[in-house]
Amino acid sequence: MSVAPVPHAPLVSLRPVATPPTDGDPDTPAHDRPEPPAPDVEVIRIVRWPDPVIDRLGYDPRSLYVETFWLGILGPTCTWLLRRVAAGLDDDPAGFDLDLAETARALGLGTRSGRQSPMRRALARCVTFRMARRGGPASLAVRCRIPPMPQRHLIRLSPALQERHARWLVPVRSSAVLEDARRNARRLALALLAGDQERPEVELQLVRWQVHPAIAHEATQWAWEFRAQDSDAAHRERAGRHA
Repeated sequence: MSVAPVPHAPLVSLRPVATPPTDGDPDTPAHDRPEPPAPDVEVIRIVRWPDPVIDRLGYDPRSLYVETFWLGILGPTCTWLLRRVAAGLDDDPAGFDLDLAETARALGLGTRSGRQSPMRRALARCVTFRMARRGGPASLAVRCRIPPMPQRHLIRLSPALQERHARWLVPVRSSAVLEDARRNARRLALALLAGDQERPEVELQLVRWQVHPAIAHEATQWAWEFRAQDSDAAHRERAGRHA
C-alpha cells in the first residue's frame, strides 16, 4: 500500500508584528485616531468648530490657562498651531486657507513634507485630542476655545500643577467682596480692550494685577462680548440712518 506524501508546511514566525508608533492621547486606541490631511494636500481650509458649551466655558488657545496646563499635554507644536489658527479665525471668522509649508516654516518646523512631517503630525495631534476635526481631505474644523482640562489629563500633571489648577478654577466663594472683584475686573478688561490690547494680553495683565485667574478669564470674555455687541448695535444704527 502506498502512502501519499504530506506536503511541507511553511514555518510561521511567532514574533509579534511591529507597529509604527503613534502620536497622541494614550487613552485613545490607535484605530480610533483620525488621520491628518492627505499627503498631497498643501493648503487646507480652516473653519470654526462651533460648540455652545465649550465656547462658553473654554479658554482662548493663547490664554495663560492653556499655556500653564494644556501645553504639557498637547505639546508645544500643537499648542502654537492652535494659537496661530485662533488668530487667523479672529481675522477671518468665516474661515481661511492655511498653507501647510508656509505655516511649518513660521513655526520653525522646517520644510520636510509627507505624512510623517512635523506639520502633519501636529495637525493629527490636534485631531487626536479633539481640538479639531476633519471636514474632508482638505478641510479642518478647529475649536476657538480649549475646554477645561478633563480629569484623565489632569492626573498626568505634576502635583504642583494639579494644586495650582484647583486654585485657578475655584475662587474663594466665601469672600464678601467677590462680586466687587468681578465688577472691577470687568471694568479693567474693558479699559484694556479699549487700548487695542488683544484678549490674551488683557487676561494676562489682569492676572499680573493680582486678579484671580478665573475672574480674569471671565472678565476678559465678558468685556470682549460686550464690545462686540456694542459694535454690532452701532453698525445697525448707522445702517438704519442710511437706509
